[in-house]
Amino acid sequence: MRPIALLIVSLLLTASFGHAAEQPGQQDSGKEVNGPCAACHGEFGQGGKRGEYPRIAGQRPAYLEQQLRNFRSRQRMNLPMFPYTQERELSDADIKAVAAYLAAIELPTKPPDFKDTDDALTRLLAMEKVMIIPRLEGNLENGKRSYDENCAHCHGKTGRGINRFPMLVGQYTNYLQRQIDIYLKGERLHDAVADEEEEDSKAKPVDKPKPIKKGILDRLTEKDINDILAHITHLQDATP
Repeated sequence: MRPIALLIVSLLLTASFGHAAEQPGQQDSGKEVNGPCAACHGEFGQGGKRGEYPRIAGQRPAYLEQQLRNFRSRQRMNLPMFPYTQERELSDADIKAVAAYLAAIELPTKPPDFKDTDDALTRLLAMEKVMIIPRLEGNLENGKRSYDENCAHCHGKTGRGINRFPMLVGQYTNYLQRQIDIYLKGERLHDAVADEEEEDSKAKPVDKPKPIKKGILDRLTEKDINDILAHITHLQDATP
C-alpha cells in the first residue's frame, strides 16, 4: 500500500501547487512563505488597488530581500511589517525563497485573448492577474528627459530596475508618490544615499550621527517628479 499512498500524495501536491510544482524547492517554499504576505499584497503579489499596499510581483529579488531585512532591523520603519520580518517568523532562507517566488510572478499589462469556450470563471481568474496602472497626466517629454538623467542609472531605461534597485514600472502611482514624500521628509533613506553613508561609515567612523544626505529627489521640482511619474505610467506599454 505504501507505493500507492506515495503516488496519491504526489498527485495531490501537484494539483495544489500547479505551476510552482514544476519548479521544486525554493519556488514551493516561497509560495508557502508568501501565505501571510498575500493577506495584504494579494495572492499574485499585485498589491492594493489604491496603492495602499505595493505591487511586489515581478519585483527585483535582491531588492525584496534587502527591504525585508531593512524592515527587520528597522532601518526602514514600518510597524505592520516589523513582526512579520523577525527571524523567528521569517528566516534568512525564507526571505530568499519568498523573494525568488514573488520575482518570478508575471502580471500582464493587457487582457488576454479569450476563446469562445472560456467560461466566466476562467475569464475572471485570468483578469485578476492583469495589472494596468492608470496613465498619469503630465509632460511626457520632460518626464522622459528627467527620468533618463536622474533615475535610469539605477532603475533602468525601461523602469524594470537593476540589481537591487527596484522596478518602478507597473507600480501604483499613489504608492510611488507616497514613498517620494517619505524620502523628501527624510523618513526613508534613498538606497543610493544609503550606499554612500555605509561606505563613509566604514572609512571614517564617527561618534555622533551625521545629517541625512540629500538624494536625487531633492534636486527635482514638484513638476519634474509629476512628469517622471507620468512617464513611468506610460513605460508599462512596453512590458509584457
